[in-house]
Amino acid sequence: MDWTLEVVVVPVSDIAASVEFYRDQVGFHLDHDTQTEHMHVVQLTPPGSGCSIVIGDLPSQNEMAPGSLKGLQLVVADAAAARAELVGRGVEASEITVFDERDGGTFFWFSDPDGNTWSVQQIRARADKPLIPVEARGRFGS
Repeated sequence: MDWTLEVVVVPVSDIAASVEFYRDQVGFHLDHDTQTEHMHVVQLTPPGSGCSIVIGDLPSQNEMAPGSLKGLQLVVADAAAARAELVGRGVEASEITVFDERDGGTFFWFSDPDGNTWSVQQIRARADKPLIPVEARGRFGS
């Protein structure tokens, strides 16, 4: 039986500001933005990912304090290019740290406006072997 992680709830204080950050600065795809008189829920997906983040104001999404989610991790094939892209879009990102010269040992970090933290790990093998094949990405909205 497969068990896939599809969504991670990210606790935020301002939904609109968070959408702008994740969509416009970080570059996540806006999958849907659903608002009624009773709720507001937004799903965004990193390019090439099968897992999305959800922000919103449903009771289950308000159980964590804004900014309390620490250590979410993204993986890229080229950390320097990814960091340059984020910095170019106005995201404050740490310098790159190489813990180990082997593939997977290079990281940098950034935070969203509420203080939820993200690490970005470089795995060069992902350039040749993405987890979601390019031909399948259209089905996932990435």
